[in-house]
Amino acid sequence: MNTSIQHLIPADFAASSRVWVYQSNRLLGISEALQIEEELENFSNEWQSHGAPVKAKSFLFFGQFIVLMADETTIPVGGCSTDSSVQFIKTLEQKHTVSLLDRTQLAFIVNQKVQLLPLAQLSYAVEQNYITGDTLYFNNIVANKNELLHNWLIPVKNSWLQRRLTSNL
Repeated sequence: MNTSIQHLIPADFAASSRVWVYQSNRLLGISEALQIEEELENFSNEWQSHGAPVKAKSFLFFGQFIVLMADETTIPVGGCSTDSSVQFIKTLEQKHTVSLLDRTQLAFIVNQKVQLLPLAQLSYAVEQNYITGDTLYFNNIVANKNELLHNWLIPVKNSWLQRRLTSNL
């Protein structure tokens, strides 16, 4: 599975550009993904903060992760603008019958595929060696472009999960 996203991220966005990652509870079908990509592009092109256009870009990665990015070097994204992005995500959830706001599902790459695991089952998965310290984990709490590029897809042993499982990893 090719996990490189660097070539897709615009170079003209500052490293500090804010990022929001929304993980789908399932792999999107091709037609769904194409429709969502169009909706993402429309949202990015129309997103405003205090009446001014936000320098924004959005992505659908691996058919399962929506990433919104806003370069705030000229126009900061205020609370109302952030609220509008969350409302947009909720609209996508309803329209496509998908969950994008559930933070209790963890995503890993196992056997060259994105696999979801409920947080409550993490200890068991580690005990059974389904998840190891070297398993790649989608760290969806990244906050900016630099973190997205360098800390989004990382080994479990380099993530916040390591603290929860020190004795097992």
